[in-house]
Amino acid sequence: MADTAAKREADSVGGDELSHKVKKVKADDENGGGDVKKESEYENILSGFKTSKVLSDYAREKLMFIHGKLADQEAVVILEKTPIREDTLDELFSGSRLKLEMRNDIYSKYRLQAPSHLNEIKTTVVCPATEKHIKKYQSQESFLVEETGEDFQSITLPYIQKQSLSLQWVYNILEKKAEADKIVYEDPDPEVGFVLLPDLKWDQKQVDDLYLLAIAHQRDIGSLRDLTSEQLPLLQNILQKGKEAILQRYNLPGSKLRVYLHYQPSYYHLHVHFTKLGYDAPGCGVERAHLLTDVIQNLQSDPLYYKTRTLYFPLRADDELLSKFKEAGRL
Repeated sequence: MADTAAKREADSVGGDELSHKVKKVKADDENGGGDVKKESEYENILSGFKTSKVLSDYAREKLMFIHGKLADQEAVVILEKTPIREDTLDELFSGSRLKLEMRNDIYSKYRLQAPSHLNEIKTTVVCPATEKHIKKYQSQESFLVEETGEDFQSITLPYIQKQSLSLQWVYNILEKKAEADKIVYEDPDPEVGFVLLPDLKWDQKQVDDLYLLAIAHQRDIGSLRDLTSEQLPLLQNILQKGKEAILQRYNLPGSKLRVYLHYQPSYYHLHVHFTKLGYDAPGCGVERAHLLTDVIQNLQSDPLYYKTRTLYFPLRADDELLSKFKEAGRL
């Protein structure tokens, strides 16, 4: 739903959408679950993948979403070329082969064949994939929805409650049943505590595209609409300690961070995004991202600000929530 998006956002217009640029089975899997077992370092599960169709193809971002079958189960495979890193340039230049394509005066054009370990493709596999996953990554037109506080209560909230999407993968993280080794920082306090860990869209090999998530321990806060002044200690704690942890681990000061919440979020458990300022992260556009500092100030001014405020967010053409707004005459 609001998560929508398929590429740049898949997020920008659609949602984390890709989070996303790319969300992994776990994070992306709105049906929850996710295998919590440690898997072998190398696998060849895609050798039996049968392609059905390309759902989306973003040549500029070198990102592709493919629908097909894996062991007779519906699957979505997300392929994304990894960025060139400065610390690998010497090896890239010395260990690659060049094939000349064109030479004209001072200009030469080549095809460079890099060493295999410097030519990786980040791959996400969603299997078994539901129709919701397939639609999420299908390239589609998006629409900006205007949601009043009354709209949330009469249209959006009933829709969310009807979905009953599993958050088990989130609880697995909070309970250290999955991804415990990835945790950058944790405040275990049940009221104001949170877990900070890398988002699956970040390969953690360079800070230029740093992307971490702070997931609150509280389990009764779904989205921006559920926040009141009672949650100010939690939000302020996430902002302060999240910045401190990132400074200590990655030597990146708070002045170089973008800290925000999504509305609508891709899953309904309070989480805050920390990305490096300057990185065009999926979903960081003004139609979806709300700076945490602004959220805190708004709640300080009006304890019920997000209960009554009109909010805007993008939805894709095939999103069922968009249909609900149309049926209600709100679009």
